Amino acid sequence: MAEVRLDEVSKVYADGTRAVDGLSLDIADGELLVLVGPSGCGKTTALRMVAGLEDISEGVLSIGGRVVNRVPARDRDIAMVFQSYALYPHLDVYDNIAFGLKLRKVPRAEIERRVAATGAALGLKDHLRRRPRALSGGQRQRVAMGRAIVREPQAFLMDEPLSNLDAKLRVQMRAEIARITRQLGVTTIYVTHDQTEAMTLGDRVAVMKKGVLQQVASPQELYDQPVNVFVAGFIGSPAMNLVTGVFTTSAEQVVLRIGDQCLRVDPALLQARPGVRAYFDRPVAVGIRPEDMQDMSLVPRDSAMLYATVDLVEALGSDLLVHLRIAADGVVTDDTRELARDAGLDPAAPAGSGVPLTEFVARFSPRSRIRKDELVEVAVDTARLHVFDLDTGRSIL
Repeated sequence: MAEVRLDEVSKVYADGTRAVDGLSLDIADGELLVLVGPSGCGKTTALRMVAGLEDISEGVLSIGGRVVNRVPARDRDIAMVFQSYALYPHLDVYDNIAFGLKLRKVPRAEIERRVAATGAALGLKDHLRRRPRALSGGQRQRVAMGRAIVREPQAFLMDEPLSNLDAKLRVQMRAEIARITRQLGVTTIYVTHDQTEAMTLGDRVAVMKKGVLQQVASPQELYDQPVNVFVAGFIGSPAMNLVTGVFTTSAEQVVLRIGDQCLRVDPALLQARPGVRAYFDRPVAVGIRPEDMQDMSLVPRDSAMLYATVDLVEALGSDLLVHLRIAADGVVTDDTRELARDAGLDPAAPAGSGVPLTEFVARFSPRSRIRKDELVEVAVDTARLHVFDLDTGRSIL
């Protein structure tokens, strides 16, 4: 086990493209850190630099206190699990797991001990003499992990290892990876595009955009305290709703104006975010998590409330995902354009005349009886609003 440290590490290609720009991270001994972000954000390039598969253009990389910028990949004492299983089809599970140890001329008795222990830990004890073609996708991924684990490296590097699995297996393997890495206590850097995967696996999560680290924190801190619009919109499923609003005072009550509607603001918001007062009477970006919106008919009538039109209702059993349209300006910045591109949507600003509409997603109780195309009253927990500067995208605290 070892600490992995990146100090202002950058990757600059010959054409001047900065795939990773000044990345600084301290991954503690035994920690599982997840790198997450949209395609092309630099997360895999960062992982490949740690692995020694990409040269480092600037900065310092150390593993276990040893600077490894010029150390070949084979001498870094790390193990990597790739997106593809990369198993040898002509070898059985035992020989696939043992392959690297045999290359290093590890004694036979030690190989048998390690493979047996690894097979037991991964639930492969009864499959050691099977060929890869006789295994399920989840079992093949376990063999790929076993090949890394058996080496007993200082650190594991995992590059989207679950992307080839179906949804049910992904959930199962997420739990397996979390269990195994914590049981072994090996420092692990895990790359994924799936923010749900990142939130459920990581001790800490590092969010990247266009090669630049945006925020690194525990999953809950990322969710509750995103530092900017990009992190706020990327972390969370469904994503945070973003709308342009203006805080002002009316009859000694602070209100938030969204389009032609006004929300009474819970005093707890200004206690938690006193910096919002400096933005009174100025447009800001306001974020509302789906779970902070509810069917007004199911909550106390004195709750802050918005009118919205129901566009779609998705019944999930435990709750309803309600797609709403609200007459108000959306938030259009470089961050929201990047989020739209990542979601496969048109990143351009809405065009045309008439009343602007912003799409919201709310997480309602399954007891709600709302229907498509209804105009409904939506209760909003204004104590839990997120507020961002429209120019910089930074959270206002």
